[in-house]
Amino acid sequence: MSVLVIDDNPDVIQAIKVLLLLNDIQCEGVTSPQQGLEMVRSKQFDLVIQDMNFTRDTTSGTEGKALYKAIRDLEPDLPIILLTAWTNLEMAVELIKDGAADYLAKPWKDHKLVTSVKNLLEMRELQDQVSSAANQRNARLQKLKAQYDLCGVVVADPAMLSLLEMATQVAHSDAPILITGPNGAGKEKIAEIVQANSSYKHKAFIKVNAGAIPADLIEAELFGVESGAYTGAQKSRAGRFEAADGGTLFLDEIGNLSLTGQQKLLRVLQSGEFERVGSTETKRVNVRVISATNSNLPEAIRAGTFREDLYYRINMIELKLPPLSERKEDIAVLVDHFLPSNKGLSNAAMKQLKHHTWPGNVRELENTIGRAVLLSPGQEIECEHLAIQIPQHEEPLEYTQADIEAALDSADGVVSKAARKLGLSRQALYRRMEKFGLK
Repeated sequence: MSVLVIDDNPDVIQAIKVLLLLNDIQCEGVTSPQQGLEMVRSKQFDLVIQDMNFTRDTTSGTEGKALYKAIRDLEPDLPIILLTAWTNLEMAVELIKDGAADYLAKPWKDHKLVTSVKNLLEMRELQDQVSSAANQRNARLQKLKAQYDLCGVVVADPAMLSLLEMATQVAHSDAPILITGPNGAGKEKIAEIVQANSSYKHKAFIKVNAGAIPADLIEAELFGVESGAYTGAQKSRAGRFEAADGGTLFLDEIGNLSLTGQQKLLRVLQSGEFERVGSTETKRVNVRVISATNSNLPEAIRAGTFREDLYYRINMIELKLPPLSERKEDIAVLVDHFLPSNKGLSNAAMKQLKHHTWPGNVRELENTIGRAVLLSPGQEIECEHLAIQIPQHEEPLEYTQADIEAALDSADGVVSKAARKLGLSRQALYRRMEKFGLK
């Protein structure tokens, strides 16, 4: 990490250099705004400490303001500490609002200067890590989009990117795939991506929700029925396997299939053969089966409600879809996808969305945004328009301003140490410091 000091007094530069070097922080210095701007253009710095006045007997701070604006134009995210012997409160407030990181008066207190520098460098490092991770994720996503049909999926979280990479990698195989995950998380979308990148992509793609079909009718739905097989079966009808012949059958909520239906499904997967309900004629099909469930199938096996041999037959490749609560980075991109172009979200509303545990997953988020769009009279959606009921157990352990200040004091103002004392991450502590206006 490297700091640039811009001050017309060489003694000030030397003093700050020594102070920072004693704290293992690299530092360079120049004595004019022109030299400072040239250094910012030519080298990489993580923090700038700049004077506010460069002409003798000048105390207005206008030179420093101009320098600050010029640096900000070159490096919008570079943190800047303003330093002056002539403290101008109005200008300090103005530049702090504009994004200046801190404002210290000369003569400064060494402890305060070092603490401010360390905290800002920590924050800069964290921002660089976040930016680097985001760039890596975007590169992975762009690579996937260039190679595969992702069926319009909206994703940003690393866990989902890993799942998509695996799904597209195994899509070309004829092996049966089991997609597991909670309701509303997007299992059907993953099945569509697998089918779209398989050798069956131009063939039939038949979807069956076993959980929505009565147990006594599901065999007829899957395997077809002959006329007169049971009351109400007035004519013969082909089942979903026949409809999917040569293509793909997506069997959702497979855990709801009866034991008799499971036995017939196992036979189809092993031999490609089955009989319609009420018929002795054996039919043969070639179908790629993708199954999905929100059930715990190993537990169902132990309970005797799911066949173990079928489980291993459908589970040659398992794609585990995480719930939305475990892929928080998807929330912002999904919200942007669901929002119409004429609506936006307040910062507070977005924070509430990211805090919620989303038991209904992506489907719940889509419904929440759709409802908020209807309830919000203006262009910006606020917390009250979301109408999210947050259970008591979701409330985070919160700290008062006194707790935060005490932790910072005991850690000599170093945020990382204070965060460890409170059992928080640095990001979480920074958010609470921002909330209470602490530097």
